[in-house]
Amino acid sequence: MNTPDKTRAPDAFDRFEADGWEHRADGYHQLAAGLTTRVVERLLDAAEVDHDEHVLDVATGPGYVAAAAMGRGAHVVGVDIAAAMVTLARTLRPEIEFRQADAERLPFAEDSFDAVLGNFLILHVGSPERVIAELTRVLRPGGRVALSTWDVPERARLLGVLVDALADVGAEPPADLPVGPPFFRFADDSEFAALLSDAGLVDVEVQTVGFTQGFASDDHLWESLIGGTVRTRALVLAQPDSVQAEIRTAFDRRVRPYATDRGLDVPVSVKLASGRKPR
Repeated sequence: MNTPDKTRAPDAFDRFEADGWEHRADGYHQLAAGLTTRVVERLLDAAEVDHDEHVLDVATGPGYVAAAAMGRGAHVVGVDIAAAMVTLARTLRPEIEFRQADAERLPFAEDSFDAVLGNFLILHVGSPERVIAELTRVLRPGGRVALSTWDVPERARLLGVLVDALADVGAEPPADLPVGPPFFRFADDSEFAALLSDAGLVDVEVQTVGFTQGFASDDHLWESLIGGTVRTRALVLAQPDSVQAEIRTAFDRRVRPYATDRGLDVPVSVKLASGRKPR
């Protein structure tokens, strides 16, 4: 019997993510425009982004972080592995330079940037260690990396309600879904800090950013999660129709505590880690 080649699993996962985002750019924009942008200023602060600095935004998506960095007077380049995301970013912010690039193989020389940012990058890559090494390579001595990711489902209820609904019905991941790193691995402060420290970064800090996010209805949140995600969408839509219906019923039950007269107010919690490259 052949033994599976475990070293290839990260590459398969990266291909799955890259292909998925080619089809989810508009859906992500609808979900994230009012959500992940709420983390951006804290991310820029953690990286100490200032006027005239050279900034790289990795996994730029629609370009939210890149736009905010330019708003501070920085010189910005945004990169994303998905051509559809690059196209969307260029459409939204034509004054910013956007390129298609792999986070593990950035097309820049060593010591090119004063700050390197990755808003919700690290949970979408097969090998976080290879990615942080590459981000550090292109960072100038004295510069800072800043990354964000979701907190645990118990606090990051935006995704947590769907995670709980999947568990409620015993839904299993589809056999053909490439295995990626644990989705909430870096919700643990020590894991997130170690990722940066092991890459040689110093003055590492991890902080928690919390807020509530409004949605018009249960349907609005459900459609946003299914239309604007890749791994989560695959977990749901790979199930038989009857199981999908059970998931939706469990989901509606799980979001009930967050109902208001305006729709839903869902608690959100994000982990943000930063570190400096030694001089």
